[in-house]
Amino acid sequence: MGSSFHAIERTLVSSHNFAFQAETPRTEAAPAFEPFGGLSPADFKLAFRNHPAGVAVITADAGDGPVGLTATSVFSVSAEPPLLVFSLSDQSSSTPTIRTADTVVVHLLGSDQLKIAQLCATSGIDRFADTSLWDRLETGEPYFPSAHAWIRGRVINRMSAGSSTVVAVHALESRITEDAEASAPLVYHNRTWHRLGEHSAIET
Repeated sequence: MGSSFHAIERTLVSSHNFAFQAETPRTEAAPAFEPFGGLSPADFKLAFRNHPAGVAVITADAGDGPVGLTATSVFSVSAEPPLLVFSLSDQSSSTPTIRTADTVVVHLLGSDQLKIAQLCATSGIDRFADTSLWDRLETGEPYFPSAHAWIRGRVINRMSAGSSTVVAVHALESRITEDAEASAPLVYHNRTWHRLGEHSAIET
């Protein structure tokens, strides 16, 4: 991310059964971000480097072929209605497709799905060349069947934020395998993949 952010643009998108209601625009001009203030990109990244995050893979197809990317920015924001949010870097080759796709599939990965995370984090390759790794849902979206948990959702809002796009998704359906709870979560911390388990639990 840069040391400053651009003005936020909000786009209202409706789902079949739910509409994301944006706030009524104010008449006065929004305050501009301080162009020379704030942390440097290096310091900002350093501050978050020691902050661990779960790993997810997001897939979509807007009609021009499947795309997928690895993200550590996925989080839930509401259970009623079920909403989740993630962000996309403008530099990702998958971003143009996900920006225009109506639906996405968010895979919440366990440590034994590390290869999928690495695959979708590698640039300059065809991430869907190996057809044995992925399939399509009945609704058409590409997905990785080996993921212990995935959520299919409809994109209801996109917001430009600096060099990224924040995407809000209304969850429509999910699949959680029987062995999902037994799988150690995959976590990214300080530029390294980690496996959470009993060894990392802190007694209180």
